Amino acid sequence: MRFVEPIRDVEQLEEFKEYLKDKSERDYLLFLMGITTGFRVSDLLMLKVRDVEGTHIKVMEQKTKKMKRVIISPDLKKVLKEYLKDKKANDYLFLSKKRTKSGKKQPITRVRAYQIFNEAADAIGLRDNIGTHTMRKTFGYHFYKQFGDVATLQRLFNHSSQATTLMYIGITQDDMDEKISKMYR
Repeated sequence: MRFVEPIRDVEQLEEFKEYLKDKSERDYLLFLMGITTGFRVSDLLMLKVRDVEGTHIKVMEQKTKKMKRVIISPDLKKVLKEYLKDKKANDYLFLSKKRTKSGKKQPITRVRAYQIFNEAADAIGLRDNIGTHTMRKTFGYHFYKQFGDVATLQRLFNHSSQATTLMYIGITQDDMDEKISKMYR
């Protein structure tokens, strides 16, 4: 598994979102949810319409088996309202065109999400390593840049230390790069 990066640059982030929005409402919503909630892709893909109809999204994290509750931002609420118009409460949010062998509906896979994000990165010329964790890391990076609150971010991510959280969102690397580049001025 390769190390993936957050999308740090706000203009690139907007361009990435715009590309997905133009290509697929489903893919745009997946990315928007990821960067506004900080949920893992495995938790996002299992969401059903009923899980996002209130003021908060609640998930039982597959990795930690902990319950997590995150408020739905106004921007996300607006996109969800439009997206959910013709959907039933029991429908997966990120429905695949493929069915199970028995014909049941299923969400897109983690592999498909990875492919979608890499296609978008290629299309806009984003050269960083992009993957499904990019959503979560982007959320964390911009949360930290806006609030400087690593303790809350550590709790949101269920990390064991603040150092782990900073390394995960790429702040440690940014700090090293900045200091090294200033050495030779």
